[in-house]
Amino acid sequence: MLRTVRATRYVTPLREGGSLPAIIEADDLGMYVLKFRGAGQGPLALLAELVAGEMGRALGLRVPELVFVEVEAALGRNEPDAEIRDLLKRSVGLNLALDYLPGSTMFDPAAGDTADAKLASLAVWFDAFVANVDRTPRNPNLLKWHGDLYFIDHGAALYFHHNWQSIDTAAHSQFSAIRNHVMLPWASALDAADAEAHQQLNTAVFAQILDAVPDAWVTPEGGVADATERRAAYVRYFDERLAASSSFVEEAKRVRAELV
Repeated sequence: MLRTVRATRYVTPLREGGSLPAIIEADDLGMYVLKFRGAGQGPLALLAELVAGEMGRALGLRVPELVFVEVEAALGRNEPDAEIRDLLKRSVGLNLALDYLPGSTMFDPAAGDTADAKLASLAVWFDAFVANVDRTPRNPNLLKWHGDLYFIDHGAALYFHHNWQSIDTAAHSQFSAIRNHVMLPWASALDAADAEAHQQLNTAVFAQILDAVPDAWVTPEGGVADATERRAAYVRYFDERLAASSSFVEEAKRVRAELV
């Protein structure tokens, strides 16, 4: 179960992201990177951040701790930037944040950064599984911190939930975007990663992760389906995606063979 903290101080915006995440301080004296419910993609981006992040953690990948963050109206009272002030107003209530890793740097192959085959293969498998298009050389979303790699920013994953009519197709997709994955050149152990993932993931894991998502994020349409039905739909999707993993594994192996 995720902890809940209260934002006590808005420190600085992170303008690298289009949704204007921010570094905040919370009432536990921790520093976090806050993802706002009131940003462009709304609650579904927070759902993807939570579900994909916890899925990565279940696979053994390092993901900064995720916490719920209560944002009160007073947080933005003295903010001079109108865009940020409006974002804070739209986000009063429950939001999501990642533990801030001070002093971390972005993984950069152009600067000579590399990854071992096991980690790279599991990362490629994971991002194909959750349909994360945001792990490219231009935008790796991989932080180096104290000698380890941490996986961040999964709000762009699970894009099928912006168009539920595409869910069946998405569950069996080869995920052609995997050709752009920053770690694909080192992912020479994809079959082993697939076997490992099948040991770590199952229906119970999927259901436990979805149970942590607030009802209002699961059904942001306002009652199109109740939260229980929608959670069950996500779990069925992940069950089907896992059963069809050979499809995206073979695609990743195929495009990797063209690169190396």
